[in-house]
Amino acid sequence: MTDSLRKPIVIVGPTASGKSSVAMAVAQSETTEQSPVHIVAVDAMQVYRDMNIGTAKPTTKDQSEVPHHCIDLVDSHERFTVAEFKKSAVGALSEIAKVNGRALLVAGTGLYLTAVIDDLVLPGEFPETRATLEQQTNTEALFTQLTELDPDAAQKVERSNRRRIIRALEVCIGSGKPFSSFGPGTSAYPENGVIQIGLRWSRDRLAQRVADRVYALMEEGLLAEVTALRNSKNGLSRTAAQALGYKELLVHLDGKMSLDQAVDETIIHTRQFAVRQERWFRRDPRIKWISISSDPVAEIVPIIAKHLR
Repeated sequence: MTDSLRKPIVIVGPTASGKSSVAMAVAQSETTEQSPVHIVAVDAMQVYRDMNIGTAKPTTKDQSEVPHHCIDLVDSHERFTVAEFKKSAVGALSEIAKVNGRALLVAGTGLYLTAVIDDLVLPGEFPETRATLEQQTNTEALFTQLTELDPDAAQKVERSNRRRIIRALEVCIGSGKPFSSFGPGTSAYPENGVIQIGLRWSRDRLAQRVADRVYALMEEGLLAEVTALRNSKNGLSRTAAQALGYKELLVHLDGKMSLDQAVDETIIHTRQFAVRQERWFRRDPRIKWISISSDPVAEIVPIIAKHLR
């Protein structure tokens, strides 16, 4: 993000923490004709078209009331990269600046956020190398290979995170340089002038909110959405098919799990994902965390509005 762009305000937090509701309330209360408030979604799954219910994408009504950016960028069968997201987000911030707008970044995907606000140097793509690596089904063997080629990178990735392991190996092999050599990456937290507000719930309350959210998504028609995507001409990309809720319901539709089991698995996996999200954001000392007791809109909106002004 260049200095010429007006600094955004960032709202971070795990899934089901209420980020989107807070952002909408702030945008509606603080927008003016002279300085409108725009929302930029920083979410690795909301970039996919037709994945609306399961990703809790802003509704058509919300989008008509407040300008939203960085959603519906690609079809769900297409591959999408951090570099492509960074380009889209920086472009959105530039467009917002042209209308003297103020940007609210609503971030659930830490890597995407860091790429934008800290201007990460992102390595190139090596599709042939990646294709070869993906043929290796043993993720532990891939992690061992990464440890040998780039021990610094291996220390910063979970042994079970196959996608990130393959990406690091792809760069190591394809570029001939260690993945960790491409700048400090996500381990540096430079002063960038961006205000970040984090939404924090107790573990028990967040777990309940996750369960409530999953049940609500099912009521809204998530199973029908996943069925339609599964039956579409091109299907889902490897990444899109791993989205929470979609992955579990695809297993159900393949006849390998009952619907009740799929819902239970979605709740469990979403809770685990929320913990990983919090762990990622907790590393950033620049985030100001606000503990929520019951109502994120009532408790957080005044704080963000004050910063926005």
